[in-house]
Amino acid sequence: MNILLIQGGWSSEREVSLAGAKGVRVALERLGHTVTPFDPAHDLCGLFAAAREKDFAFIMLHGSPGEDGLVQAMLERIGLPYQGTGPAGSLLALDKNAAKVFFAEAGLPTAPWCLLTGRPDSGWLPPFPFPLFIKANTGGSSLHMERVASQDELPAAIERLFAVGDSYIVETAVSGMEVTCGVLGVLEGDEETPVALPPILIKAKAASGIFDYASKYSPGGAEEICPAPLPEALTRRVQDIALAAHNALGLEGYSRSDFIISPGGEPQILEVNTLPGMTATSLLPQE
Repeated sequence: MNILLIQGGWSSEREVSLAGAKGVRVALERLGHTVTPFDPAHDLCGLFAAAREKDFAFIMLHGSPGEDGLVQAMLERIGLPYQGTGPAGSLLALDKNAAKVFFAEAGLPTAPWCLLTGRPDSGWLPPFPFPLFIKANTGGSSLHMERVASQDELPAAIERLFAVGDSYIVETAVSGMEVTCGVLGVLEGDEETPVALPPILIKAKAASGIFDYASKYSPGGAEEICPAPLPEALTRRVQDIALAAHNALGLEGYSRSDFIISPGGEPQILEVNTLPGMTATSLLPQE
C-alpha cells in the first residue's frame, strides 16, 4: 500500500511523536509498503494534496492535533482510511475530565477529581484531601503535571502550571502499583472485537517514584514487567476495566488504559490513550 505517515504536529509531545514515527516507518517499509511522511505542523493545508493517491493514513501523533480527533475528521472528509479511533472517541479520551465523567457513569473506579479552567481564587482548596495531582486536562506523557503534597505547596504549583496551560484536572493521589493495559481490536469477518492484552507492571526508577516524562522515554527509566506479576483475578479485573473504558468512550482499533492499584487491590483507572506511543520503550508494543 501507499501509506501517508502523519507525524510530528505542534503539541508538547511532538518529539515523542517523531521518535515513534521512525520505528513505524521502518516496520511499514519492511512489510513492503511505500511510506510518505507528512507533518501537519509544517503545512496542515497541504493534507489534501498529500493524501492524493494514498491508500491509507497511519496517524502517529500525540496530543492536539491527532488525539483530539481533528486529523481523523479531516481524513474522513477527504475519504482516506486510517487506523484507530474516530473523531468523537478521540476527543472524549483526550479530555481527561470528559473521560472520567464517562468512567463514573459506567461505574468504573476512578479517583475523585475536579476541573480547573482558570487560576482559582486565592485560598482555593480542592474538595478532597491532600496529596493530589494536578494534570493538564488534554495533555499526555506526564508533561505539565505536579504532585502536591500539602496545602502550602498548592499556590506555587498552580502558578507554575497556569503559566504554561489553561485547563487542568485536580485528582486525589492514589498510592499503589502503576499498571497499564492495552486493548486491541481483532477482526472477525466484518466485525471488530476488542480484546484485552496482558497488563504491564511499571516500577519507575526516578527518586520520586512517579512514572514521569523522563521515566517513560529514557531507556532504563523504568522497570516494565510484562505480563504483570498479579494474581489471576486482579489481572482479569484490570483487563475488564480496560475493555469497559474502551467501550464506554466508543473507541476502535486499539487503546491503552493506565491504572493505579491500591494496597487493597482495587484498580483505579486514570486515563485512556487512543494513540499510544510507538517508541522503542513504549508500552503497547511490549504488550
